[in-house]
Amino acid sequence: MATTPTTEPSTITAGDTLTWQRTLADYPAPTWVLKYRLINATAKIDITATASGTDHLVSVAKATSAAYTAGNYSWTAWVETATERVTVGTGTMVVAANIAALNTYDARSDAALIVDQLMAAYKTYTASQGNVAEYEIAGRRMKYRSGAEILDQINHWKAILATEKRAERIAAGLGSGNKLLVRF
Repeated sequence: MATTPTTEPSTITAGDTLTWQRTLADYPAPTWVLKYRLINATAKIDITATASGTDHLVSVAKATSAAYTAGNYSWTAWVETATERVTVGTGTMVVAANIAALNTYDARSDAALIVDQLMAAYKTYTASQGNVAEYEIAGRRMKYRSGAEILDQINHWKAILATEKRAERIAAGLGSGNKLLVRF
């Protein structure tokens, strides 16, 4: 059987059984109850640990975590009694999508999605020869971005995407992919 981790994970997968144990010598269970809140702009997850001797055992069933929304979360951990509350930790955690439970999944980053959308917009712009920059019908006005503005955005987001890809290569142990040319 695997050893129970003693720290909060940095990444969890929705639909997995989650387990970790915290030893808080100043706040022993069952006198103190350890609680977590993971939160982002669209979701909130609350977790309450149970006592395991004087340690706090976090255990989340797969059926419970299956309902977690994928995304990046900030978390806070605290212990409490009926009359006291003390924050014991904060951090960030990624809830990864349960790909096994999905029919489709787009794993592209936001930068990759934006580059694709900008390229489609530029393609549409060039197909229409970009002749109409602004028009008005019945008091409603529409103004399009210029080709140069679209290209500026494409270049900006391609640079962000290149940075992401370099980080992925480095994390995979493949090096940055940048070439360093030297002449002697």
